[in-house]
Amino acid sequence: MTACARRYRLIIFYRNIPLPANGCVAMKHASPFYALYRSLLGLGISVMAGCAHEPPRQAWTFAVSGDSRDCGNTVMPAIARGAREAGASFYWHLGDLRKIRAPDFDFLHERRFAGRPPSTEEYVKMAWPDFLEHQVAPFGEMPFFLGIGNHETVPPKTRVEFRSQFSALLDRAELRAQRQLDGKRHLTAAPRSSTYYHWVERGVDFFNLDNASDDNFDEQQLRWFDEMLDTDVRDPAVTSIVVAMHEALPYSLSGSHSMCGSDAGMASGEHVYRKLIEAQDRHKRVYILASHSHYYLANVFNTGYWRDPAHHARVLPGWIVGSAGAERYVLPAGMVQGPDAQAHIYGYLIGSVARDGRIQFSFHALTEVELQLASPPDYAPDDVHACFEGNPDLTVTPPAAPIEACPVEATTRR
Repeated sequence: MTACARRYRLIIFYRNIPLPANGCVAMKHASPFYALYRSLLGLGISVMAGCAHEPPRQAWTFAVSGDSRDCGNTVMPAIARGAREAGASFYWHLGDLRKIRAPDFDFLHERRFAGRPPSTEEYVKMAWPDFLEHQVAPFGEMPFFLGIGNHETVPPKTRVEFRSQFSALLDRAELRAQRQLDGKRHLTAAPRSSTYYHWVERGVDFFNLDNASDDNFDEQQLRWFDEMLDTDVRDPAVTSIVVAMHEALPYSLSGSHSMCGSDAGMASGEHVYRKLIEAQDRHKRVYILASHSHYYLANVFNTGYWRDPAHHARVLPGWIVGSAGAERYVLPAGMVQGPDAQAHIYGYLIGSVARDGRIQFSFHALTEVELQLASPPDYAPDDVHACFEGNPDLTVTPPAAPIEACPVEATTRR
């Protein structure tokens, strides 16, 4: 019990009124208690003095990025080093850990294979343990939250195997505690080791959603999300909501390389976006993160669709940060390279959370020097250089075809 809550309990004990569970915050938002507070003030009793001595919530940071296949073994250690230097409280990976369809470039060049890498069949078995060894281990004791991407469902890989292989990450102590709390509040907790989950940290509710395959946000996940979000809207202790997933929600600047790839994707993705508009209308700060497209892009929902009054004319804050090692893409057609749109780069986002829950995001583009300094012993400097300069080599690889706008009718998924 906080000092503030103890003071309130002393005040209301003699009136035989139970103390609200949320202490000071609940007191200020519960009208009967607020009326009592006002009446005591009229008698010259300073009942809020205890709250004034509560330690203020401190500013803090976290790091996030996604798509670490292809060259992630040389990029993720540099992200881990940068996240530690930034004082990040945790790192959040948004999916696509290994290519699976074929061995990753960095996997083929590991020194331990001495130029004789395993077969493709052996690679598929080793790919995820290799991810844990080379991409998770560098973060040490820093909490690592894991999302699922479409490459985690490339046959023969499945969600079932993903949940089994990464059960320790999907059932972190923070997530277990949140499930238990949700259960005590009679809410529908996410299943144990689920590929979608949430946790509340210092007034911010972080949602990790699963849209890694064509079913996208299925009905069970949507019902859970709606219930959790509606609870947040009613909870004055939750000031901000961060929702992250692999593929961007529909009608973003990433075009059809997003949830626009299927009818189910467009419908369920738009449902989530509109629920977040409702949360913002109820004075919650809302932020949306994704990867899947292998570049950095800010303000991704500043599109004609979401600016249209027919669609609420609401542009929510959104970022794409698929820059943790995957083969890099050119920017969408019409995009100009700049601070808010960067292609052929590796890097990560730092979210800086202010005391009031407001979050500022800044992108850190990694240099080759940073990759070399953090490189694990499995790689020679030439291998790191090849990942930094190539992946792909723009001098020999034609640029990708422009990505169309999100279609009115669903197109074939890419």
